[in-house]
Amino acid sequence: MKVTLTLLTGSAIALLMQSPTQGQTMSSQATENPLEEIVVVANRLPVPLKQIGTSVSVLDEQEIRAYGNSALTDVIRQLPAIGVSRSGGTGTQTSLRIRGEEGFRTLVLFDGLKLSDPAGTQVGPKLAHVMSAGIDKIEVLRGPQGLSYGADAGGVINISSRRDIEGLSGSLDGHSGKFGTHQLAASIGGGNDIADFYVTATDFETDGFNTRNSDAVLVDDDGYSNITVHARAGFNLGEGFRFDIVHRDVQGETEFDGCFSGTTVHDCDTDYDLEATRISGSYRNENMSHALAYSSTDSDTQNYALGIAGFSTVGELNRVEYIGSLNKLSGFNLIFGADFEEELANGEERDNEGYYVDVLSDFSDNFFFTAGVRQDDNDDFGSHTSYRISTAYLMDLVSGNTLKFKASFGTGFRAPSLSEIAYNSGFFAYPPASLVDLKEENSEGFEIGAEYFIGNDLRLEAVYFDQEVEDAIYFDAASFSGYLQDLGVSTSEGFELTANYSLNPNWQLQGNYTFNETKRPNGQQRVRRPEKLANVGVSYTGLNDRLNLNAFYRISKDAVDAFFGSPVDYALDDFEVLDITASFTLTQSIEIYARIENAFDEDYQEILDYNSPERASYIGVRASF
Repeated sequence: MKVTLTLLTGSAIALLMQSPTQGQTMSSQATENPLEEIVVVANRLPVPLKQIGTSVSVLDEQEIRAYGNSALTDVIRQLPAIGVSRSGGTGTQTSLRIRGEEGFRTLVLFDGLKLSDPAGTQVGPKLAHVMSAGIDKIEVLRGPQGLSYGADAGGVINISSRRDIEGLSGSLDGHSGKFGTHQLAASIGGGNDIADFYVTATDFETDGFNTRNSDAVLVDDDGYSNITVHARAGFNLGEGFRFDIVHRDVQGETEFDGCFSGTTVHDCDTDYDLEATRISGSYRNENMSHALAYSSTDSDTQNYALGIAGFSTVGELNRVEYIGSLNKLSGFNLIFGADFEEELANGEERDNEGYYVDVLSDFSDNFFFTAGVRQDDNDDFGSHTSYRISTAYLMDLVSGNTLKFKASFGTGFRAPSLSEIAYNSGFFAYPPASLVDLKEENSEGFEIGAEYFIGNDLRLEAVYFDQEVEDAIYFDAASFSGYLQDLGVSTSEGFELTANYSLNPNWQLQGNYTFNETKRPNGQQRVRRPEKLANVGVSYTGLNDRLNLNAFYRISKDAVDAFFGSPVDYALDDFEVLDITASFTLTQSIEIYARIENAFDEDYQEILDYNSPERASYIGVRASF
């Protein structure tokens, strides 16, 4: 991968020395009517936002760049109803929770690739190793979405690399700063009527800081390095036929303290390797579409203590999926599909197959309705039926303003992972976990909300949600006996308020507030889930669009955590963090930028005994052609 990154960087430098071209990407251009923005994540096929009855957040490349954070989770966490807990700095164990649900119930797709690690503790995404460089668009679907995505989907994050590139374009981006941090990212892409491609590579390294508060004797810095190569290519074969291939390669190395549960052991590190490939073919015309894809994901995690190789995991995820649609039927469109998935983890194997159909109404310009059902057949846990219904209604008000009402109800399920089952039946487990026969989790949730649009200048959203997980599986943090199950219902109930306002062409304001009351079956608050989350952003563009200033302020309040050996939960400190980014365009192809993270130098913990980064500053340069 070092060779790949070097070649890509050299190619970008050589091309940057040539005369600038007129090629540019069209994907991040603003939509004149926000209700007509095309969203893929809600139904797995492109649908205008006005027809969607579920709650979706969207970030484009320009907005991702405005946040400026290297780690993708630090960008996404500033969207509504998203909480993140991380055991230290970049690359350490990270959980991203949508509406309070566990991070492993969140499904993450990158150009169609399912970024789930079957060999992990749970079959979930390793978001700690996903960097923000090279991403063109992020779509986040909130709430149980077991319909077209299948098991484990308590929320969906759909990530896309740059597409619709005319001609040839590329960039070279490097920055450095606090904690001995250095990042070099390069990308190159191009396209015409016959073929298109995009390749991005990132080399990130930081010395880090002391992540454990209990590490007070042999204080050491805990660093992280990441090399990622992501490539996509597509070929238009004529008459609506297309062939696509995506490949992703990640190497991450994380240093940390505490190789063993409840202890502070120094000189520990984890090496994480991921190789994933997806091949797909599709046919589309105005009346129908068909797409068939095969993907394979291999992951390898090796843990070291004091330089000696210890616990390791090896996983493989093979997936075949088909999705089709029939359009322009009498009053509705039809989406249907099937997927066959094989999980292999540390010598264990499991298959799951699913079939689904989704009906989208198309009989009105103002009223939209969807209804769908899915059937899953799991090797170990039998058959499960999931369904979702949603509706959206548009009211055209005076002066072209629009009021949108929406509502949805969805269900899903999650089978215990191969690792959870193996741990409880293995050498390290003891009562009570070794006596527990884990069973599947079932989830359901509904939401009702309204959105108000004044052209492209103002968007307001208010959503009430209520969702629950039955028999939630969790790790025994009190005695580390293994995996236990909360027999009964765990709930998340609250509301989200979101506002985006363009004061004028120079000033933009945004903000969101989430109140989420979470409870376990025993009435206790669910750990590491803040009851209150708030984000405020201010952006300024001036000097003929050459200067960009952005300030993002986030607040987290009323979270609790569990501590080793204690049956009592401990309150985590409330905290407020301000990040500031600034960029200035020197020439048509050269831009300089700077970033300050945690400007107030807030001292806080998202997980008990684990420190978060202090104030840090970074400076960089970005060149493009």
